[in-house]
Amino acid sequence: MKQYTVTGMSCAACSARVEKAVAKVPGVTACSVSLLTNSMGVEGSADPAAVIAAVEAAGYGAATKNGKQQDGKEGANGIAKNKEEELLKDRETPALKRRLIASLGFLVVLMYFSMGHMMWGWPVPKILAENHVAMGLLQMLLTIAVMIVNQKFFVSGFKGLWHLAPNMDTLVALGSGASFVYSTYALFAMTEAQLRGDMEQVMGYMHEFYFESAAMILALITVGKMLEARSKGKTTDALKGLMRLAPKHAVVLRNGTEETVSIEQVKKGDVFLVRPGENIPVDGIVLEGNSAVNEAALTGESIPADKKEGDLVSAATMNQSGFLKCEATRVGEDTTLSQIIQMVSDAAATKAPIAKVADKVSGVFVPIVMAVAAITVVVWLLAGQSVGFALARGIAVLVISCPCALGLATPVAIMVGNGMGAKHGILFKTAVSLEETGKTEIVALDKTGTITSGKPEVTDLLPADGMTEKELLQIAYALEQKSEHPLAHAIVQRAQEEGTVETVSVKEFQAVPGNGLTGIWEEVPLAGGNLNFIREQADVPVQIKQTAEAFAEEGKTPLFFAKEGKLAGVIAVADVIKEDSPQAIRELQNMGIHVVMLTGDNERTAKAIGKQAGVDEVIAGVLPEGKESTIRALKKNGKVAMVGDGINDAPALTRADIGMAIGAGTDVAIDAADVVLMKSRLSDVPAAIRLSRATLRNIHENLFWAFFYNVIGIPLAAGVWYPLFGWKLNPMFGAAAMSLSSFCVVMNALRLNLFHLEDARKDKKRNRHKKQRKEEELTMQKTMKIEGMMCGHCEATVKKTLEAIQGVEEAVVSHETGTAVVTLSGDVSSDILKEAVEAKDYQVLEIQ
Repeated sequence: MKQYTVTGMSCAACSARVEKAVAKVPGVTACSVSLLTNSMGVEGSADPAAVIAAVEAAGYGAATKNGKQQDGKEGANGIAKNKEEELLKDRETPALKRRLIASLGFLVVLMYFSMGHMMWGWPVPKILAENHVAMGLLQMLLTIAVMIVNQKFFVSGFKGLWHLAPNMDTLVALGSGASFVYSTYALFAMTEAQLRGDMEQVMGYMHEFYFESAAMILALITVGKMLEARSKGKTTDALKGLMRLAPKHAVVLRNGTEETVSIEQVKKGDVFLVRPGENIPVDGIVLEGNSAVNEAALTGESIPADKKEGDLVSAATMNQSGFLKCEATRVGEDTTLSQIIQMVSDAAATKAPIAKVADKVSGVFVPIVMAVAAITVVVWLLAGQSVGFALARGIAVLVISCPCALGLATPVAIMVGNGMGAKHGILFKTAVSLEETGKTEIVALDKTGTITSGKPEVTDLLPADGMTEKELLQIAYALEQKSEHPLAHAIVQRAQEEGTVETVSVKEFQAVPGNGLTGIWEEVPLAGGNLNFIREQADVPVQIKQTAEAFAEEGKTPLFFAKEGKLAGVIAVADVIKEDSPQAIRELQNMGIHVVMLTGDNERTAKAIGKQAGVDEVIAGVLPEGKESTIRALKKNGKVAMVGDGINDAPALTRADIGMAIGAGTDVAIDAADVVLMKSRLSDVPAAIRLSRATLRNIHENLFWAFFYNVIGIPLAAGVWYPLFGWKLNPMFGAAAMSLSSFCVVMNALRLNLFHLEDARKDKKRNRHKKQRKEEELTMQKTMKIEGMMCGHCEATVKKTLEAIQGVEEAVVSHETGTAVVTLSGDVSSDILKEAVEAKDYQVLEIQ
């Protein structure tokens, strides 16, 4: 996605206009404009110059995020040279503050002369007290001064009108301008009456002055804009905080000497040094040293992570204790921090589906308001009211309507919610993923590395009679230290932790087919392996055999060891469940979500682990290529979120409605996912859903407020209730209400910063997923491996052939993977499927 900065936008009508103009550019496939960050994301092959030209033709300024400004006249903000400068520096608030101070200075003087002497008898010079024309001229000059200070409203408003794209500034300019023009007319008419000596008419025209209203409207709208700008600035605090974390310098080794260089000069492969208390400058791998590194800046995890030789470190994390010598592996925009910043920024530039409602309304809102204002004036004139009364009602309609609140309702909540997620190590890649995550009905969890730690550990030591745990561990260590099997690593690690490691040298080491190891240690033969293998080496007592079977029932792998032909004992090894997994699964279930575990393990092991974790359903024996088709089947029963961490999870992550990647997983999985969980904790899955629901709830509140405000405010301003209750709205109060509406929407969004992601007490069950998958449905699906398919035509041929067989409900065929996943509604033998496909000259290699 190519990102641009857009200037000159003042409300949702502006962003809708820009979006519509850019969408017409050849090569543009999608366009999303954010009023909140004044940014635009464009997908497709369109030339940036053509995109910028389309924005300028619509009456706004544009530039690429790292490009040059194309229209220096547009907006008070200017265009930042790069994304970091743009987001870190608030140009809008200081400019609005200067405008507001100048406006209030002239306005106070204007109010003193226009209302003070009449309402409270404040003293004024005699020439003004006795000369009403002079008083009117003074008011007109002071109003002109306020209008010049706030000329942006008029320039932007009338430019939008000229381009047939009226916006909020158009409403303000028309309201204030109409007040000024009518007041000027009244001043000239009063001058003529004074020359005739008709003092009664002079006083009548004096009461028709709306100069103070014209100036007050501009000042109050500026107050609202400034409050809005300050609040909008706070919505990007999380992103700004991430940017400020980026170190500015690094200490690198060049030609054997330490040299302090700017972060831009660090290259991949450079060796850098980090002392205690310093931030790690770029992503790297530890070459020497041990330390505790605080990674809270990236993951939100407060407990420091221990780092040793070979471990990875990330930019912006803090080295707390030891001295580290590292090699740079990722620099510049490739660092984890930069990628997080990019994800958060991209999410702000995208648009949530719910925003389309506000966009459709905003596109026609301003013209409708202008029409309502005109009708209001005409109706009151026909009803016999004075021009001043009718005009006041029309002006009130113009200035009380607020398209800004509609335009900000969604993006401010998305930005704050996304920032909250980033602060806690939960990264939503797009606004769509932030909105849709909360609608999840089914969560599919990969077992290894997601529910479990992904690293086997020793769980039980069962020494035989006459053996101690220490002796058993020594025997196992002696054999397993030369093995590369993951289970062997678990035993070696446990032995090292227990301090039972001795310098041993096993002779004649051999990995025997049939899951066994043999060797000679201190002239004594040793053996280790599964039950069938060890039976050939030693007798296994019934009691130990039963205990080992109990281990297997619990999802553990029992390993038997023998010494000199006698059983030494059993060591149980398992990929243990993460501490937070059962609690996270319970929280998901309390939200009304159906939890499914996917694994390639055999059914007995899978069900044992599933029972410990507390999942609703276990789908075992799923091959890597079968995960995607399983997700496809689950989607028939509701909106599915897939959580995984490996390369083989990427297709399933993409197929799911929402893909969640565990942060410690592979880059491929992270790239394929919609949400990245940086802490690698399963408890962040319910936290992400919780945050999504809270954000969506906040958006609904904002939209309700924006629509409700306009529905109530516009009829009141038009004087609908005047005949019944005598209610009428002064245009000045309408302007104040308009200013506060946007401010209230933004402040409501900022409440999300107070939301507690980990608090499960207020979780509400959505419609609990009732459509439980039947056990037999799992056996009603077959995966065929087919050779010979070369293109989409081949896919269509195989699909048509299979679906023509009675009992075949659906066939999902892919020539890229060479598979056909067949869903059956009856008993269809594999031979019939094979014969049908091979009759079309394709070869069936396997059917599972």
